[in-house]
Amino acid sequence: MSGEQDQEPVDVVVVGAGNAAMCAALSAQEAGARVLVLERAPEGDRGGNSAHSGGAFRTVYDGIDDLKRIIPDLTEAEIAMTDFGTYTRDTFFDDCMRLSHWRANADLIQVLVDRSLETMVWMRGKGVRFVPIYGRQAFKVDGRFKFWGGLTVEAVGGGRGLMDMLFAAGEKRGIRVLYGTRAVGLLVDDDGVHGVEVVQEGRRRRIRARAVVLGSGGFHANAEWRARYLGPDWDLAKPRGTRFNTGDGIQMARDIGAMSYGHWSGCHSVAYDRCAPEFGELGLVGQQKNGFPMGIMVNLRGERFFNEGADFRNYIYATLGKAVLRQPSGLAWQVFDQRVAHLLSDEYRIRQITKVQADTMEELAEKMGDVDREGFLRTVREWNAAVRTDVPFNPNIRDGRGTVGLAVSKTNWANPLDTPPFFAIGITCGVTCTYGGIRVSEAAEVVSEDGPVIPGLFATGEMVGGLYYTGYPGGAGLMSGAVFGRLAGHGAALYARGAGEVRR
Repeated sequence: MSGEQDQEPVDVVVVGAGNAAMCAALSAQEAGARVLVLERAPEGDRGGNSAHSGGAFRTVYDGIDDLKRIIPDLTEAEIAMTDFGTYTRDTFFDDCMRLSHWRANADLIQVLVDRSLETMVWMRGKGVRFVPIYGRQAFKVDGRFKFWGGLTVEAVGGGRGLMDMLFAAGEKRGIRVLYGTRAVGLLVDDDGVHGVEVVQEGRRRRIRARAVVLGSGGFHANAEWRARYLGPDWDLAKPRGTRFNTGDGIQMARDIGAMSYGHWSGCHSVAYDRCAPEFGELGLVGQQKNGFPMGIMVNLRGERFFNEGADFRNYIYATLGKAVLRQPSGLAWQVFDQRVAHLLSDEYRIRQITKVQADTMEELAEKMGDVDREGFLRTVREWNAAVRTDVPFNPNIRDGRGTVGLAVSKTNWANPLDTPPFFAIGITCGVTCTYGGIRVSEAAEVVSEDGPVIPGLFATGEMVGGLYYTGYPGGAGLMSGAVFGRLAGHGAALYARGAGEVRR
């Protein structure tokens, strides 16, 4: 241990500074605690994976009155031109359980569902502003927008805007953030957790606290752990978020006996531009490519390998990266024509994109370069002949416009590729977050391997195991982080209030 002085004791230390961690900090402060937030990243890279996200939140709502509680400035014109629908508790619960093949912890999922709307209203009260996701989650058909896939709301400014608003809320309430401060261990004795050991500017120090909230993410940016737990070739996947989520919080908790929990060989992985940077960059957005339901995808043999229309992209996009990684060289192409180009979101219009375009499929195959030309052209011919053109195309519903007679069917939104110019987008696997972590109670208390909770230790965010297995409904990650962050912060503050004097 270095001779550095201990940090002045506080009531609650929050490790991490993404959406989940900052919600925990705000909740603890609201309950009367003195709060200190530790952010491993420098200030310019703050915000964890949340800052790299699209800022979408999946929440229960029974109609426009619920949405107006979250978006009070929703205009009458927007309401008139939009079918927002509803998203019920039963639907949210069933989506989470169905996509996990019913492996998810039902008690934790129920907490997520039941507290989703009230947590968003609480965030709005802290100064976080939300808007409808018109650009990514609704298509305009016959003059009216319709939201699909249960995802309706996003933070103003996306993930980065979300974090700017949360940091502003923390600053307004006197919550201090230490940047460039990496937590490396928990201070613990027979009575529980009493703080953390950190490394700051190359020096170790101890920060004493009455309670600790861990919210430092999973291990998506740790190539060694990905290969160890996710399996062969996962070290080749591109982390699409922060480079600082390497499993530190999980390791710290496991070192003092926290229960390992969740889908350790599972992760959220997406179609990602093959030439994207090594890690996600806050100034470079749109590297994921989620428009695949509107076209087809082929591997380097020119063969389709995935049912692009199996469901709304919100429900299947988080498994697509894994499917791409399993293809030769872990690479693939998404192929579209002008019939659907207007339906693709802005992530297909950024400059930093691996894109080729041509007036004929033969020329497109040549420009793609690494795809087997004859295999690709055969796939396109068979595809065009298999589309059920007798079924109307409607991107707002599961329209049943599929294919007939193909080895890999497409069950919705199938269209012939016949309207030039054609274009193709080169993709690989981008890993967003990991599903394995530690177990928490319904109050976000960390559970030990022996069964009882570890006194003074709480957790939230991506390091919480048991919520997601195999699949993932889009927007549930930020929502669960906020829900359990709020619970963790409140619980930590109450624990600190009754914990007596801080041990020195």
